Amino acid sequence: MDKTSEKLLEQLKEIGFSEYKAKVLLVLATGKIMSASEIVNEAKIIRGSIYDILKSFVKLGYCNEIETDRILQYQIIDPEIILDKIIKEYTKEHNNALTKVKSTFTDIKTKFVKESKQESKLLNIELIRGFNKHRVAKYKELLLTAKKEICGMYTFKGLVSDEADEFSRKFIKRGGVIRSIYRTGLDFKVSINGNIEEANNENLAEVCKKYESIGEQLRLCDFDIPNMTIIDRQSVFINTDDLVHPNQSQADLIMRRSSFAKYMMDLFEHYWEKSFKVERYLIKDQKKTLK
Repeated sequence: MDKTSEKLLEQLKEIGFSEYKAKVLLVLATGKIMSASEIVNEAKIIRGSIYDILKSFVKLGYCNEIETDRILQYQIIDPEIILDKIIKEYTKEHNNALTKVKSTFTDIKTKFVKESKQESKLLNIELIRGFNKHRVAKYKELLLTAKKEICGMYTFKGLVSDEADEFSRKFIKRGGVIRSIYRTGLDFKVSINGNIEEANNENLAEVCKKYESIGEQLRLCDFDIPNMTIIDRQSVFINTDDLVHPNQSQADLIMRRSSFAKYMMDLFEHYWEKSFKVERYLIKDQKKTLK
């Protein structure tokens, strides 16, 4: 077998042909009309296997079976037609496999949704560990369950933007209430109209007014508060990050219990009363500076 034939043999094996079938196809590819014995001699394969191979090739439409008065002979059909048949078969198998995969995962999704809903009804306390992205996703997932009210206590840190997020806009627009208490401290940066600045009382006030302009009710404080969000007075999301050793305690806690949410609302209302509206906070801070 020359190098070209050896290369073709390997290529046929790579696309799924057995070694004997590949050898028979290469012999037929010469285009000659041949008997089974002639094909066996040229392909150098065991005689007992040739008839099954030729029978399968005829069935697949790779070659024609020519009946003479003495023996059966075989001739390859146009390789372009064989290629078309193979492509159609591969496409059919691929589509069938895809259909099975999609069907299987549709069933898995149905099972997941059904069982996760049942699980969520039973799971009153959920501890979420891991990377920030996963924990933020869980937080957003909980926010999306809100129907009427979101009350939160947060600390301004990192980069604070003057742009209210789309979720808050839509939630308030459809009648929802958002009440927030922000711990200031001024150890953060502010993004206003795309410009990043060190935080000060003036740009802090501007950010807060932007939030208020969409309907958010907010107050400011200068004392420590827990990082917490209360959803519809039913569920509570608590950030438990250890500020001293941040890498040792990356976790959040979700409590789905109305009695606990009520206690946290009492705490929220207590801090709300102790906090200040934006204008009053700025006046208070100015007086503190003058002293």
